[in-house]
Amino acid sequence: MNALILMTEADPGGQIQQIANTFGVDWPHLGAQIISFSIVCFLLHRFAYKPVLGMLDQRRQQIAQGVADQENIRVELKQTGAERLRIMQQADDKATQIIEEAHAAAARLLEKETQKAIAVAEQVIEKAKEAALLEHERMLAELRREVGILVVQATASITRKMLTPEDQRLMAEETVTQLGRAA
Repeated sequence: MNALILMTEADPGGQIQQIANTFGVDWPHLGAQIISFSIVCFLLHRFAYKPVLGMLDQRRQQIAQGVADQENIRVELKQTGAERLRIMQQADDKATQIIEEAHAAAARLLEKETQKAIAVAEQVIEKAKEAALLEHERMLAELRREVGILVVQATASITRKMLTPEDQRLMAEETVTQLGRAA
């Protein structure tokens, strides 16, 4: 710039002066404009460009932090997925163990109930045998009594004419006693 000013001063009517006049360059105004432009550039740099750069740097840091957080979240998500799979495997193993224990308990219970049912069935069979034996004895006793009555009636009808009522009663009792011993 100084070179341009020096050239114009050295060659007052020269070619540079003609070009400057053609374009309407007024040197004092050009100098003032250059100084004003420099002041505006300085102020813009100081109060606009630096805050914008600071804000952009801050934004860049926020984006970097967001990327880092995203990576941390991705890592935690992988860890959580692995932990979830491990917990699900443990739950599956525990469920399998519980099912096996339930099957074993059911088998023990079935065996126990089967033993109870067999014991009850044996008791029922034993009681049925006892009842059948008692019924058999009762029927034999009844049969003896009936046979005794028939024998007494047959004997009485045959010997009625020869025996007294007291003889008939003694004979009936003796027959019943002998039949009781025979059975």
